[in-house]
Amino acid sequence: MDILLGLLTLPLYALVLWPLVAASRRVLGFRIGTARALCGAAFGWLVAGAIGRAFPVSLLHHGGAALGLLIPLAGSAFLATLLFLFVAEMAFPGGLGLGRLRAVRARVSRARRYSQISRIALKHGLGRYLAGRREPGLAPGRHAKLARSLRRALEEGGVTFVKLGQLLSTRSDLLPPVFVDELGKLQDQVTPARADAVWAVLEAELGGSPDDVFAEFDPEPLAAASIAQVYKARLRSGEDVVVKVQRPGVREQAERDVDIVRRVAAALEGRADWARSLGVAELADGFATALSEELDFTIEARNIAAVAATSGPDVALPTVHKALSTERVLVMSRLDGKPLETAPAPERERLARSLLRCLLDQVMIGGVFHADPHPGNLMLLADGRLGLLDFGSVGRLDSALRGGLQNLVLALDRGDPAALRDGLLEIVDRTGDIDEQRLERALGALVARHFGPGRTPDLALFTGLFRVVTDFRLSVPPPVAAVFRALATVEGTLAALSPGFDVVAESRAFAVEQVGAGLRPGSLGRTAVTELTALLPVLRRIPRRVDRIGAALEEGRLSVNVRLFSDERDRDVVTGLVHEVLLAFVGAATGLMAVFLLTGTSGPRLLPELTLNQVFGYNLLVISALVGLRLLFVVFRRSGQRSRSRR
Repeated sequence: MDILLGLLTLPLYALVLWPLVAASRRVLGFRIGTARALCGAAFGWLVAGAIGRAFPVSLLHHGGAALGLLIPLAGSAFLATLLFLFVAEMAFPGGLGLGRLRAVRARVSRARRYSQISRIALKHGLGRYLAGRREPGLAPGRHAKLARSLRRALEEGGVTFVKLGQLLSTRSDLLPPVFVDELGKLQDQVTPARADAVWAVLEAELGGSPDDVFAEFDPEPLAAASIAQVYKARLRSGEDVVVKVQRPGVREQAERDVDIVRRVAAALEGRADWARSLGVAELADGFATALSEELDFTIEARNIAAVAATSGPDVALPTVHKALSTERVLVMSRLDGKPLETAPAPERERLARSLLRCLLDQVMIGGVFHADPHPGNLMLLADGRLGLLDFGSVGRLDSALRGGLQNLVLALDRGDPAALRDGLLEIVDRTGDIDEQRLERALGALVARHFGPGRTPDLALFTGLFRVVTDFRLSVPPPVAAVFRALATVEGTLAALSPGFDVVAESRAFAVEQVGAGLRPGSLGRTAVTELTALLPVLRRIPRRVDRIGAALEEGRLSVNVRLFSDERDRDVVTGLVHEVLLAFVGAATGLMAVFLLTGTSGPRLLPELTLNQVFGYNLLVISALVGLRLLFVVFRRSGQRSRSRR
């Protein structure tokens, strides 16, 4: 019976609470969840009831006074409702539905992981740097110690931070050489994951047991890295393949850690000048994008196809079996070969030249290149060709960046400081005003130092170029940084494969042979014809437009129309600002009027301790508080929306 009565009273409660729900939604101007709005209305009526018990006025004996007090009591209920919703919005922005509960759990998990990372940083003496502080004037030995501490902390942090350190090791334009060298020692070789966990991933991705899909499947991994493990298998057609399987749980951990990296980077950039000069937030965004691509094996499959299209006949790439490949499993043909160090001495220089030219062709001509050509990703095939492996890290250059790099290489070959300046400015991002004349002089000194009489340029040339980029606070975009990373990696590979191999001389020869081919008379003619064909429609319209402008000028009809706020978004911004200013003015005015009325004793007396002016003052005070809460709610809701959109 009690349950039935409770069910019957629910509509009555809803009828009483709903006016407050509708009014609060209307005043705040945002959509509020029904459950949250009902809780706020119930809280408002509870507060109003408590205030009403403090003023026991009977409608029968003091009708006028009681009616006068009903308005502030209803206003108090309304004010308490808005206050409840405001506090709830600050604590749980956007509501506390099922999605929000998952977000809260994710926040707790992130806080736990952040605490763990903080302990690792403190353990290795990096806590002050996470707080944004920096020690000026560190001694060289202190730099080396700090670099070792950073490497050890990143290793202990796990897969995401190892990958971050590997990325930073390629940014010699941002970090001192001691940090680049130390971070270059980071390796992502780890203990293999449990066989049953890997088997579960294979079953989930392949839609069945590997024994049913493959004719043979070796459960012992060929290699185990921080993101994936590689296994040997054979298809039912008899073809030998390798199966790359993502480690269980690595995606969830990486996504949580990347979120932490981006938050820490944003905080550092907001409080430390050195972080802003390095552009740590942009670095974090580029790292997050690269890692998300590395975690999706379908992107790696497309990378293999793109690199294969830009590679010459001297290089072989594996073939992807798309029907068996998913986001977490990649099935590829197995390349039969040996490590490069087993190549016979007479063949080593030829292989080194083929590798360098393959990479330069991918970078300069194709625009899609293998970004991590270290010896572990290369092999010598039985037919004498080079085999490229592991395409999780692939760089892409658009036509503008490729053109800038080509101009840069040709300017280096000619030793032309002005052309070198122009080519450099084509591939970097300007962070402010640049003294181009001083930049040209610095590049001229660099050219004279490395291309002077009796000098043979080497890789120190690129180190000097990075120093110029750093001195002039130029920002190297991530695609160009990937090029330099690939070149630095392949230089180490070539040094081990063929000691004494002249990387700079071969690069200059490639530039003259391949890039310079576009400057020959026949190529220039074809280029001119192509450009003129594209411009022909524009050129045909120019005379008519010039004639119209001349006629309008002659007749005095030439005018220029400038429409302010023609974009609806601009009008919305201005309208919103005007509304908020008016609300602030109304809130301040009603608040001042309420203070004057409440502090005075004049006016008709409704009760021994209450005047009509004070009743008006209480009502105005409620209105002022409502307006203030509306403004605060708008500010917090919009800031929350902006922070969520950035995430």
